[in-house]
Amino acid sequence: MTKISAIETRNAENAVAPLFLERWSPRAFDGTALPEDKLLTILEAAHWAPSAFNFQPWRFVYAVKGTPEFDRLLGLLNDFNQSWAKAAGALVFILSKTHAAAPGSSEEQPIYSHSFDAGAAWGLLSLQAQLLGYHVHGMTGIHFDRIPEVLGVPEGFRVEAGVAIGKLGDKAQLPEALQAREVPSPRRPLAEVAFKGAFPTA
Repeated sequence: MTKISAIETRNAENAVAPLFLERWSPRAFDGTALPEDKLLTILEAAHWAPSAFNFQPWRFVYAVKGTPEFDRLLGLLNDFNQSWAKAAGALVFILSKTHAAAPGSSEEQPIYSHSFDAGAAWGLLSLQAQLLGYHVHGMTGIHFDRIPEVLGVPEGFRVEAGVAIGKLGDKAQLPEALQAREVPSPRRPLAEVAFKGAFPTA
């Protein structure tokens, strides 16, 4: 199997650490279980993300391949994502707490940035996995309606996304249509997403 090197196929306009270019989201995993200590290291890194008032609204429900918990989490993905994520080494669901009490108050109020903060945790999760030699693929093709009951999620939490983590596998295991897409994706020019001072006029 020839492994794809993202650093060879991506070019940044500005100097960034190679880690950011090497990180991409494959669907072909090699089917080996992710050691739980490695998974906990990845989640520990995610847990050190910044958040408003240090509310830390993120929550993670995880399972390692080869366990009954993995099969339960896998069943919460849509059929398409199940077809390839079954070879991942671990699955994680990311949720966020939507309300919290501000410092000095006992009354919980909506956290405006709960999803934003959970997204920051997801970003650190993906980079820590990359540092350990793993790849991750985030998914919103999941059964949002079933997850709270199946995972015993209390009131006041929003299901954000699912994540597959594992070692890169051979893309030949994927359907032909997906094999063609199994490459690191490019990015828009920075000028299309970063504006000095204000959005450009039409």
